[in-house]
Amino acid sequence: MEASRPPPSSPPHTPPPAGDAAHLLVVDDDARLRALLQRFLAEQGFRVSAAADAAAARAALAAMSFDLLVLDVMMPGESGLELAEALRREGQEVPILMLTARGAPDDRVAGFEHGADDYLPKPFDPRELALRIRTILRRAAPPAPAALLAQAPVQLGARWFDAERSELRGPEGTVRLTGGEAALLAALARRPGDVLSREEIAAALGMPEAGERAIDVQVTRLRRKIEPDPREPRFLHTVRHRGYVLRPGS
Repeated sequence: MEASRPPPSSPPHTPPPAGDAAHLLVVDDDARLRALLQRFLAEQGFRVSAAADAAAARAALAAMSFDLLVLDVMMPGESGLELAEALRREGQEVPILMLTARGAPDDRVAGFEHGADDYLPKPFDPRELALRIRTILRRAAPPAPAALLAQAPVQLGARWFDAERSELRGPEGTVRLTGGEAALLAALARRPGDVLSREEIAAALGMPEAGERAIDVQVTRLRRKIEPDPREPRFLHTVRHRGYVLRPGS
């Protein structure tokens, strides 16, 4: 978001967020940008809380639940990357959208490696931020009841993945998946045995601009959840020069 151009305001009659509106936590050490984001996202119909650093974000997460984190990468002390990685390690599944002034491909890949679901470089159009937030929330939302029987669960060894519920279950119970991991597995599970190109996978994840390395990172993360030995995949295979294919089985 450009500091010289504040987000466009909604008309004065914009209604306040509904009680069931998605609750966002904006984490950024820039007080002016934090305030602009709070105002703009509230005008877009979201409930918005804010934190100035990772410590404040942890306190907020301990006190209440959020539907999505908007997380700045470059913060003093614990960085956004470190916070995202720690949250994933602790089992937090809340979707994370990273913001950073560093938008090189390697920086985007680092964001995904640390557990981000999407990555938006600064400066950005606030309307794109709202669009990406809604895309992530749709991806993470439970399906309508009528759709639950649309596809039978897919077997992955001793585990079963229900694409419609975005649930991976096994003898140990439900396996924690981030929103990005669940969306990737769902995209592959809906076409078992078919090779999906990285471009098709990026489109299914709602990240059409994601580079090949970013998709490869997401696949590597998913393999850690579904493969007995991620170095020797049994279910999620790489097809050289083409993409990836999910081959379910016992």
